Formats: sequence, C-alpha cells, structure tokens
Amino acid sequence: MKKEPLALMAEPDDEEDFDVSAEALERGQRARIIRRTRSDLGLTEAEFAARFRMPAGTLRDWEQGRATPPDFALAYVTVIARFPDMVAEALG
Repeated sequence: MKKEPLALMAEPDDEEDFDVSAEALERGQRARIIRRTRSDLGLTEAEFAARFRMPAGTLRDWEQGRATPPDFALAYVTVIARFPDMVAEALG
C-alpha cells in the first residue's frame, strides 16, 4: 500500500487526533468552499442541487469530504458564488 505524504501530523498527546494526508486536506478545503457557497446563498443541499442542476448525492459527498470535487466542479461553484442569479437564469 502506497503511503501518502502527510500535510498535518496528529498531536501526540491527543488520542482522538489523526494524521491528515495532503489529499485529504485538499478535499476538506474544497468541501468548505462548496458548503460555504451553498450556505451563503441560504439554500439546503436539495435546493442548491436542484437550482444548479447537480446530483444531490454528489453535492453531499463533496460537502462532507467523502469525494473530491473535480476542478471543473469547483470552478462552477466559484461562478455560482459570484453570479448565482445569472447561472440559474442561464440554466433556464
């Protein structure tokens, strides 16, 4: 099994802490951007997914860090954050 490089080491005195790989840290940062965008718009996961035409399960996996959103998805969410009404109108 390939060992991933660590981005954040666990605190040795904290039994509940754990090491975090660079990939997991990146996934968490992307999850935060998506979650914050949705919450700033005041939408539930289901509302956001429906309004911007994405699978609700995929959105949930991205927000919870279970899956890493691809670059194009992160770009789409970034555009949504800046121009939510324009994106919704473009989607019809």
